[in-house]
Amino acid sequence: MRLTKQQMAVAQTALDTTHFVEGMAGTGKTTAGARRLRYLLEEKVPASSILVMVPQKALALPYQAEIRNKKRKAGGQPTIHTIGSLSLHMVDLFWPLVAEQVGFADPYRRPTFLSLELVQYYMAREIGPVIEANDYFNSVRIDRNRLYSQLVDNLNKAAVVGFSHTVIGEKLKAASIGDVEQRYIYEHAQDVVNRFRDFCRQHNLLDFSYQIELFVKHLWRMDEPRHYLMEQFRHLIVDNVEEDNPATHGVLRDWLGECDSAVVIYDSDAGYRRFLGSDAKSAYTLKAACTLHTEIDKTYVMSADISQLDTEIKAIVDSAPPAKSRKASARDAVVFTDNRYYTDMINWTAENIASLIHDGGASAGEIVVLAPLLSDALRFSLISRLESMNVPARSHRPSRALREEPAARTLLTLAKLAHPEWGMAPPSFDVTNALMVAIADFDLIRARLLTEIVYRQGKLLSFEPLRADVQTRITYDLGGRYEKLYKWLTAYQNGEHVHLDFFFSRLFGEVLSQPRFGFHQAYNAANVAANLIDSARNFRWTVSRLDAGLDYGQEYVRMVDAGVIADLYVRDWELHSEDAVLLAPAYTYLMSNRPVDYQFWLNIGSGSWAQRLYQPLTHPYVLSLDWPEGKLWTDDDEVKATQDSLYRLATGLVRRCRQRIYLGYCQYGEQGYEQRGPMLELIQRMLKRQAQDGAHV
Repeated sequence: MRLTKQQMAVAQTALDTTHFVEGMAGTGKTTAGARRLRYLLEEKVPASSILVMVPQKALALPYQAEIRNKKRKAGGQPTIHTIGSLSLHMVDLFWPLVAEQVGFADPYRRPTFLSLELVQYYMAREIGPVIEANDYFNSVRIDRNRLYSQLVDNLNKAAVVGFSHTVIGEKLKAASIGDVEQRYIYEHAQDVVNRFRDFCRQHNLLDFSYQIELFVKHLWRMDEPRHYLMEQFRHLIVDNVEEDNPATHGVLRDWLGECDSAVVIYDSDAGYRRFLGSDAKSAYTLKAACTLHTEIDKTYVMSADISQLDTEIKAIVDSAPPAKSRKASARDAVVFTDNRYYTDMINWTAENIASLIHDGGASAGEIVVLAPLLSDALRFSLISRLESMNVPARSHRPSRALREEPAARTLLTLAKLAHPEWGMAPPSFDVTNALMVAIADFDLIRARLLTEIVYRQGKLLSFEPLRADVQTRITYDLGGRYEKLYKWLTAYQNGEHVHLDFFFSRLFGEVLSQPRFGFHQAYNAANVAANLIDSARNFRWTVSRLDAGLDYGQEYVRMVDAGVIADLYVRDWELHSEDAVLLAPAYTYLMSNRPVDYQFWLNIGSGSWAQRLYQPLTHPYVLSLDWPEGKLWTDDDEVKATQDSLYRLATGLVRRCRQRIYLGYCQYGEQGYEQRGPMLELIQRMLKRQAQDGAHV
């Protein structure tokens, strides 16, 4: 790819200069950043002295691709870190310097680092009984693991913003207006996080918040660790800094004054991770710490019509006059439909996608379908419709419970069948679904019939002794495949049992991934299986340090059955080579930072496009740097936050589209209610202004 002069100037920033680069999405900033990495290596800069910093590992994929470039000469590997991985590395390395100082119960024993899944596990085990005994959160109607995740959010925000975890409740109560019950909820949340932090301190456990706190408040202020980092990494590349948090910005602000060179990349009008503690205002202060400033304003993604749509949206939000253009029309950038019912919208979407691919020659991998919330019903309905039209499709939904993926549920069900000593016999419904997923072409009717015949008292029976008429109804082909699975499970039961992650790996490799079984060439299912194997292995490694007598497999399955929310697995973001239509929540797609030719926005009448998720135990705006101490959160603040979120979301999506956006609307949503959300109002205002301005409608 040939770079422009501006991009080359960024890539070839002098080796003694710090450079702040800003511009909207699609202007080639990350491309220039990746080329900067290549330039440093070509200039014989030691790879070990180069650090790439990103807010989350998924945003490092362009830099990983550059590192894996076949044309690159052999040599060392540059380091890629998030603030989480950097703090983990530093705390693990310099643990003796802080362990006794902070007050850990056993400062001479190595710490145990907890993933999100393990944090939920220990919260459920240690804090769950406290919640039950004290009747905490009895008015909160959300899933228990979602409740735990909000408590974790509070701890994380305290760490990344820079205040003590002991004042979380006071900050939240100070902003609350008149709701006595809500104030009690905040007090109980404070008590719970205090107890959890004490539990971690007693057992040398470090969640994300604790390792950030130890790194930023302790190690970074010590000469030895600080000099170690600054001397090791002399050249920095920091991308998407607006999606990072004040703790990261504080470290970078100090580092920029000491390093040899740096390129800091800032995306204007972004900050989509606000609910995770990102702070675009804090990020922009890094500009003053850099000696050279560049603003890139030319887009390499949007067509003229799409660009005009972006301009129109900004004009509406700013209440400015219409931005006229003789060469482009915002109306031509969108295809709008007014369906009456939800199913009509699904059919309209599938038909247009099929037409783009089969008639228009579009690539399936250049089409994304976005919704504010991607429900199971929407995902299943649309993927089924697309597959019936011979259109490949996949979905990506992070932060979901592990058990909600059909492939994971199948593996867990088969694990229960293979371990009857657990006393966790799955219900017949789960067995039916497991057979449908595990064996290719197994329909619901035959799978249900076979389950009723061969599943008895938590155990499977062989297919071979069944009556001939029953075997004929099931078919000998499907029955033969079932028999292979049955014999494998039986052989495992009668043989030596292995750790659960080994069991999953063997079952996948020896049976499920074989031809004529459900995981064969099913890349999404294979990806889910890999995540589950990693999750089970990490659980065993961690829990075995504290509880030597547990059956780790049984305990893990119990945890997943309880609805634990999955960790973020980078491989989920690495499926771009699969030429398939992507279905994803809007914010998930934004964080992939990948432009496409066509976007489909579904349910644009839904209020969820801008409305904050229901979070009774936390508040991303109150627990931030720019919220004044003691200021009340009012309805006006909520409206302003909604408008700001809507603008950032709409422009972020538009700037990642090359050709056209299809707007799917239905008068009555998935639940049967009429939809009139803010995104619909924004689109209607844009279309009305275009019509008044003489555009062809």
